[in-house]
Amino acid sequence: MAFEQDRRFLVHDVLDYSGHYASLDFPDAPGRELIDAILDEVGRFALKELKPLNRIGDEHGCTLADGVVTTPPGFKEAYQKFVEGGWASLTGTVEYGGQGLPDSMSLFLEELLCCANLAWAMYPGLSRGVLEALESHGSADQKRDFLTKLISGEWTGTMCLTESHAGSDVGLARTRAEADADGTYRITGSKIFISAGEHDLAENIVHLVLARVDGAPDGTKGISMFVVPKFNLDGTRNQVVCGAIEEKMGIHGNATCVLHFEAAKGYLVGEENDGMRYMFTMMNAARIVVGLQGICLAQAAYERAAEYATQRLQMRSLSGPKAPDQPADPIIVHPDVRRMLLTQKALIEGGRALVYFAGQLIDLVELGKDEEIRDEASELLDFLTPIVKGFLTEVSFESINHGVQVFGGHGFIRETGVEQFLRDARITLLYEGTTGIQALDLLGRKVLMNQGKGLIRMITRMDEIAAACQSALPDIADALTQLGKQWGEVSFAIGVAAQDDPEEIGAASVDYLFYSGYAVLAYLWARMALTASERADDAYGRGKIATARFYFQRLLPRTLAHKAAIEAGGASLMQISDEALTSGLSTPVR
Repeated sequence: MAFEQDRRFLVHDVLDYSGHYASLDFPDAPGRELIDAILDEVGRFALKELKPLNRIGDEHGCTLADGVVTTPPGFKEAYQKFVEGGWASLTGTVEYGGQGLPDSMSLFLEELLCCANLAWAMYPGLSRGVLEALESHGSADQKRDFLTKLISGEWTGTMCLTESHAGSDVGLARTRAEADADGTYRITGSKIFISAGEHDLAENIVHLVLARVDGAPDGTKGISMFVVPKFNLDGTRNQVVCGAIEEKMGIHGNATCVLHFEAAKGYLVGEENDGMRYMFTMMNAARIVVGLQGICLAQAAYERAAEYATQRLQMRSLSGPKAPDQPADPIIVHPDVRRMLLTQKALIEGGRALVYFAGQLIDLVELGKDEEIRDEASELLDFLTPIVKGFLTEVSFESINHGVQVFGGHGFIRETGVEQFLRDARITLLYEGTTGIQALDLLGRKVLMNQGKGLIRMITRMDEIAAACQSALPDIADALTQLGKQWGEVSFAIGVAAQDDPEEIGAASVDYLFYSGYAVLAYLWARMALTASERADDAYGRGKIATARFYFQRLLPRTLAHKAAIEAGGASLMQISDEALTSGLSTPVR
């Protein structure tokens, strides 16, 4: 794929993944040769099998008849090749038939699949959270009965959390679980927005369902988790019915379903009323992947926009003709087009670096050689997860918007294909927790409630890279040092304000998320620029340093606007009455 050189520079030169794997408590650590072989083969599969189906999936969508969902033409055949190639089992536990490679390897796989065809990639991708939850919290019988088929890809999985009246407030869930004499439960209720909830790709679908046992406490303290398969273990059909496929803005090739559980047989995961804790095992894994999905769609849009900018002739450069043999210059010579392309490039490459950095932290949490390493990685990963999900999806959507704009009017029509990426990407800002929810998690839980442990570790790393950059890149080093100091001051000031008025947390949270996201990308761009400075005699290295300077000079100053909004406080948000805010509506809101 077009970004292969950037990817390998990041994997091998900046983050040194083979060295990272060698540092883990992991026998036969994957070396560079194996990493490259996996990247090559997955890339070929994605280009040959999935990319041609992306437009087909968007145009055909999924169909529902008599409770059975049929996926777009070619999707089922591609899935069978995916399973036959062993890709579903890449990081699965060896005990249950997996290849046992470190978890971060799955991010390499996810990126190539999602860049080629996000809607298709979601079918196997949804199994990731189910596997995480069952491996961490499932019983020995549940692991035996479900993990082998899930890891092989013969079965897929879903997360069934959302109900129409509750949205993200899962504590309001009404789905019920009634205990049976044989130790199983009968699950009754309806769930909406279930990605890959029903399809014809795999022979069975394993749903992880949040429900409330009779007599459970109200709210989140009374939520339990259950495994509810589409087909029971004896092969009979379970009472899980697809009532509808949601009519969506994008990702038409993925069946987003309304599922009705009609006294369906389910198996309790772990303990009753402990489902919320188990849910976050699924959600945190999914949030990293959703951030990556945004970057993938932005990458696809950028590739098309950059190619178009070199071919589209329009107007002359203000400094004189750049293509005098042509009737006009290619639009890539114009400063504003370059601004849009560089914004895309800087956000995409910085975002990919953030996801891959998070992938290393995931490995260290699981396989770090001592407790200190595991604890540091856990604190950093907890802090970065809402930034990966919330910030990266927001700036990816911005990036795709720039891609549409580069095309001008041609970007607004379906012929060029870039508008599909915009429609597909919009969901990434919503599912697995909206931007506002990620922002509250970051500021409320990961900074204020946690005494800023992850933040302090992040700023420490920024200071270390700033010191390393001082000789070769003093401008970047100084900016990074000042940024780390300011980040700590902004965080402290919010904490002080929140002591007098807790609403200040909600008022500041989204701006704080953006501030933090730009700060983390600055750290990663400094790392990339420092690595590139060692090869500044070639065009690729010079290009990386130039992009880093563009980021620091043209994008990082956005933090100042977010800082000003944070410091303004919540008064302008909360003082206006509900009536004044909704005046002019034809019907009153209350």
